[in-house]
Amino acid sequence: MGMSEFYGDSDDSQSLALLDKALNLGINFFDSADTYGFGHNETLLGQFIAAHKAQREQIVIATKFGIVRAKDQYERRLDNSPDYIKQTCHNSLQRLGTDYIDLYYCHRRDHNTPIEDMMQTLSALVKQGDIRGIGLSIGLSEVSSETLRQAHAIHPITAVQSEYSLWSRQPEEELLETCRELGVSFVAYSPLGRAFLTGKLDTESLEAGDFRHAVPRLNGEALTNNQQIVKQFSKLATEWQYSNAQLCLAWLLNKHPHVIPIAGTRHEKYLIENAQATKITLKPEQIDKLDELFNTCNIAGERYPEAGWGGIEK
Repeated sequence: MGMSEFYGDSDDSQSLALLDKALNLGINFFDSADTYGFGHNETLLGQFIAAHKAQREQIVIATKFGIVRAKDQYERRLDNSPDYIKQTCHNSLQRLGTDYIDLYYCHRRDHNTPIEDMMQTLSALVKQGDIRGIGLSIGLSEVSSETLRQAHAIHPITAVQSEYSLWSRQPEEELLETCRELGVSFVAYSPLGRAFLTGKLDTESLEAGDFRHAVPRLNGEALTNNQQIVKQFSKLATEWQYSNAQLCLAWLLNKHPHVIPIAGTRHEKYLIENAQATKITLKPEQIDKLDELFNTCNIAGERYPEAGWGGIEK
């Protein structure tokens, strides 16, 4: 996402070089959405796919539908209607320059469309080959356990994607267990807390168009409170000889075997650093210490501004 929008300016040639580097490191799961950069992100990923046609079967492409925005605006509406899904899937395939999408998510749930209608439309796309992969690759994003169970009963769900990190723990209340029970993978986005948990984010130096200016937990008294927690976290990371980012990712990978964190970056040094987290084994007492430090009672502020909550189920 950050290669197209929300986190300041980016450079396509640099982004493509970074995607090449990721593939060389053994990373083959790439997450996009039709709304990221109003199609730019899928087009960018399409250039990457075109350069690696011989490896297409080994590359897993995930993209999403359901959020409709006006140009250069964060405000959005939701659409899960059958006609919209068919059209936007076709558009995504065109931008990606591929015959199929490995994992196709409902980005946000629109309750104006019955879930049966949405799932039957997606199932038809699977049958005609527009969506495929290992198993039947339909995904949901930011849904409740109830919605997941309803959808899974109509057609198997491959993955659920929601925000999950040390300071965003809501999935632990029920959704993670439901995924484990149903055999559904859980894809954790923003596992580094939009870079805040790395201890390197200077909120005062963010570019004018950076989405994080509007995030409540990164402003005012909430920011001050959360900075104190990250300072303690940084001390632990140093003591255990990891970077903050590596410890964030290792916590997810060690705590839940069915969780796949997707850490976005635009810099090679951070890509390499993040990839090394897969080699870390944390002791149970280390995980407990991190759980205690980032107890939800300690975190101040919401993770989204008001406009960002549309379609997010709790």
